[in-house]
Amino acid sequence: MHYYTDVLKKYATFSGRATRGEYWWFWLIDAVIMVAIMIAQAALDLGSIPVYLYVLATWLPTLAVTVRRLHDSGRSGWMVLVGMIPGIGYIWLLILCASESSTDESYGPYPGTADPLPAI
Repeated sequence: MHYYTDVLKKYATFSGRATRGEYWWFWLIDAVIMVAIMIAQAALDLGSIPVYLYVLATWLPTLAVTVRRLHDSGRSGWMVLVGMIPGIGYIWLLILCASESSTDESYGPYPGTADPLPAI
């Protein structure tokens, strides 16, 4: 859970690096929260406003962690715009974010070996 809260603490920090573990754990926890909100809004008949509010609240941290993940893989943060290409863009961005960390230190110090996934 600390990966999720760490990303939220760096709400709009686009500089630096985000390891693969930080990025993917954030996405996993974000997806679980999103599904829980959808289930709750369906059960309580709340309409679609709660999910829109959650997406709006987490849009900037999601963008920031994606840019930091691209930095960690040695790419410019502007590569996040690849995701806007219709059809293949999102898949391409997903592959870029899944790539290995770079030892290039232009975006900050190298975080070392890849994060081992913490035990749940």
